[in-house]
Amino acid sequence: MKKMVIAHSPDADDIFMYYAIKFGWVSMKDRAFDNIALDIETLNTEALKGTYDISAISFGLYPHIRNDYALLRTAVSFGQGYGPKLIRKKETVLKKRFKVALSGKYTTNALLFRVAYPEAKIVYMNFLEIEQAVLDGVVDAGVLIHESILGYDDSLEVERELWDVWCELAGSELPLPLGGMAIRRSLPITSAIAYENLLTKAVQIARDHKEALSKMLIERSLVRIDAPTLEKYLELYANDESISLNETQYKAIEKLFEIGYEHGFYDQKIDPKDFMIPLEYTELRNS
Repeated sequence: MKKMVIAHSPDADDIFMYYAIKFGWVSMKDRAFDNIALDIETLNTEALKGTYDISAISFGLYPHIRNDYALLRTAVSFGQGYGPKLIRKKETVLKKRFKVALSGKYTTNALLFRVAYPEAKIVYMNFLEIEQAVLDGVVDAGVLIHESILGYDDSLEVERELWDVWCELAGSELPLPLGGMAIRRSLPITSAIAYENLLTKAVQIARDHKEALSKMLIERSLVRIDAPTLEKYLELYANDESISLNETQYKAIEKLFEIGYEHGFYDQKIDPKDFMIPLEYTELRNS
């Protein structure tokens, strides 16, 4: 039986959306699935190398890998009125060239931050280390992502919500594209379609059985947060809008790519719909 590795981040929303496969709630004939959990910037860097056939990525990375990977429509995370937070110590005034910790060069939050604060001195580090780096004075500020946005030391406060940066740059309140999934273009198209359908079904089943799955994740220490925090976090980043991209989300991704292109981060502006797997291929082939 052929084994397929799915790479994702260790944060709770990715674990939640993948583990219906891990627990065998959904499966595919003649395919065994394994997973590897890596921090988001490692996933982005490995995608640039073409390491994994299926991988979670930051939407901010995608234009850099468009020739080698297609975007999947499922297991997506958007912010709607929320998102990464730029935090600092209370009563600290940030200078123009303040030193800041970001979770990675290719993350969506890094793109937005670099546009908004072009003179800041950036240090990249694992997202789990950012809060402590601010507390220790290693950096003046840091951008918190994932579960970190829900709770941090009382001595810290928000300097700016990146949601607000996004709205200013986008000129609207489109949802903020944060994390998505990509699949290698060299895979046979029928296999790629089958994998996307499986992942979509996994996210759907995870949502349909949220309470049972969440309980299993907590009991097996597969997530870093407690049950109430997990409940809140999943409604932010692994909700019903994560199952399959809708038209508003497409527009948001397109706007992100436009912003990146206009500020010199990408070599051309692209339409995300041109880089999806053509799911209609199976129907056309059968007809």
